[in-house]
Amino acid sequence: MVVVFCHDHSFFKEKARDMEKKLEELKARLTEVADLNAAGAVLFWDQSTYMPPGGAAARGRVQATVGKLAQEKAIDPAIGRLLDELRPYEESLPYDHDDASLIRVARRDYERATRVPPEFVARLNAHNSETYMVWAEARPANDFKKVRPYLEKTLDFSRELADFFPGYEHVADPLIDFADFGMKAASVRRLFADLRAAQVPIVQTITSQEPADDACIREHFPEKDQMAFCEEIVRAIGYDFQRGRLDKTHHPFTITFAVGDVRITTRVKENYLGECLFSNIHEAGHALYEQGCNPAYDGLPLAGGTSAGVHESQSRLWENIVGRSRGFWEFFYPKLQAAFPGQLKGVPADTFYRAINKVERSLIRTDADEVTYNLHVMLRFEFELALLEGTLAVKDLPEAWRERFQADIGILPPDDRDGCMQDVHWYGGIIGGAFQGYTLGNVIGAQVYAAALQAHPEIPAEIKQGKFDTLHNWLIENVYRHGRKFTAPELVQRVTGSEVTIEPYIQYLRTKYGELYKL
Repeated sequence: MVVVFCHDHSFFKEKARDMEKKLEELKARLTEVADLNAAGAVLFWDQSTYMPPGGAAARGRVQATVGKLAQEKAIDPAIGRLLDELRPYEESLPYDHDDASLIRVARRDYERATRVPPEFVARLNAHNSETYMVWAEARPANDFKKVRPYLEKTLDFSRELADFFPGYEHVADPLIDFADFGMKAASVRRLFADLRAAQVPIVQTITSQEPADDACIREHFPEKDQMAFCEEIVRAIGYDFQRGRLDKTHHPFTITFAVGDVRITTRVKENYLGECLFSNIHEAGHALYEQGCNPAYDGLPLAGGTSAGVHESQSRLWENIVGRSRGFWEFFYPKLQAAFPGQLKGVPADTFYRAINKVERSLIRTDADEVTYNLHVMLRFEFELALLEGTLAVKDLPEAWRERFQADIGILPPDDRDGCMQDVHWYGGIIGGAFQGYTLGNVIGAQVYAAALQAHPEIPAEIKQGKFDTLHNWLIENVYRHGRKFTAPELVQRVTGSEVTIEPYIQYLRTKYGELYKL
């Protein structure tokens, strides 16, 4: 007897069509959330650049409304239902398939978002908007008392947010996880301990020597000319002005409305060239990451950087490893001299190179050189933990800052403006998870750049010629285009062949500064 098995292909086709329909519905709902978040980003960008002070109260109300709507959309049970129904489809695909990755990342976001009530998001957004405007006035006036009650409320909000994620080992863990998925206070502390052990001797050796003379970059450099030159540089390294723009603000930032609209901001000091110059390259590094994301991910959870640390790795890679390299200025220094002949005409290239790589103990994190920078970050990270733990009260922050800063950095802050009020993070967001990404970025940036050189040893020679396409395209292919498809540990492993390690970063510092100083 012959038995004939007849597969019902129409059944499988129907199942496939059903999965496709559900996936399209999921994408439509997720895009609505992304659109509302983009609208909120536009409101923040406007507030930080052009909005008149009189609009602060109304802007806070509008941002609260938009944030609440976005949160309500993000936690719609229909999204949860679709994610559950799409799980078999996700599991049938390779891990790195775009659809599988979208469902996986969307589920992670959904599970996180459903723990936070929309009412809380609205209150937090309104508070952040108001606090930012108070800080923008209080910092120049050196008036910590004015902003203190707002910061105390921010701390309450931060603890309340963490408590939506019970079961943590440390109250900071959920907040760190928002920015650097998978990291915890304990793991960051371990990494920082290893880094401190390796880096502090380098800092001590260099700062015991006579610092480089940076007078050449502290002449008078007109704002208009600085902005024009900085625009030329960020355009040269690959920033696309057809999909972005450059504006001034209190505290430089990069903001993304879409893959086709990624904006950077800067600030200018006419008596210090380094402020505008390197903040522009730094923010352009962030923007290159966002502009390099796969356009197919636009409006979906896969768009954007995978973590704060990986994002910072790109801004620090372009700002320091490339932008402060000798080869970079072999090409750009003659152009800079032509732009500022009165200030730089008689200044040798080596003098300028040493000036932009001057190492010294300094007050301001964003002005700190790359050798001492991590000391600033580690100090802030420990303060965040102490504030959240309750072992440090907000009212005691200014004095604690002065004491710890003198102990760690070696100088005494003269005021709160350049002390505990200098960073916008706590005055426009939450306390916790705000700073560790900067040092993770230094470490990962050096590791990624080392992998790029291994693949393309010609990159340094091309940089000397003002050519950045090889490096930029390699980063697009290996880092940028993936967006949030892979976690930071997964991405680092794929790109470099190993887990996150401090060795390439320490080697980079020893090589570069071994030439400049006696190490």
